[in-house]
Amino acid sequence: MSNEVKQAKVAATLALAPVVPVVIIEDASKAVGMARALVAGGIPAIEVTLRTPAALDAVRAIAAEVEGAFIGVGTVLTAKDLEAAFKAGAKFAVSPGSSPRLLDAADDHELPLLPGAATSSEAMELLERGYRFQKFFPAVPAGGAKLIGAWASPLPQITFCPTGGISLANAPDFLALPNVACVGGSWLTPADKLAAGDYAGIEALAREAAQLKRKA
Repeated sequence: MSNEVKQAKVAATLALAPVVPVVIIEDASKAVGMARALVAGGIPAIEVTLRTPAALDAVRAIAAEVEGAFIGVGTVLTAKDLEAAFKAGAKFAVSPGSSPRLLDAADDHELPLLPGAATSSEAMELLERGYRFQKFFPAVPAGGAKLIGAWASPLPQITFCPTGGISLANAPDFLALPNVACVGGSWLTPADKLAAGDYAGIEALAREAAQLKRKA
């Protein structure tokens, strides 16, 4: 699959909703209910991070059982992670940054990658590799909406998904920018609601997030 095709797939993923939930899941048995709640609330693209032993089992379950879910895997650091995500049924992969080895592996893999950048130099290096869509991480600690907004003029070719410190309160600041397609956030699937199986609560948070307005 060519890089242009993969970039088009990333663009389509980021266009699905204003927010991509970033999920840290401890119990894979909660995955299907959680994903169904997110989809019902209008949030179909879901990033399950590789931060727990349950992550890949959760991805497999969502990919197999949740109609309308567009499942991805986050915290992808290596070629091995990329392949594991693909085999589990992921449609996209997300990394907090980038490394030459990971980018080389992604070049040869059909799973589209959304790599992370925290500086303009990192963003330029990714652009040189063909990545017009990038994750801005960690968004708030790295400089927030003012920093990424300042990149819009000199780096108009790049569209971002800011993640890291994003909440319902500050998401509109990012979504108002011309170079932001959507934001990533963990507030849609809080640990207490996941642990309790409060899927109605998760759906309510998803519905609220789905109503956020975006400019890009």
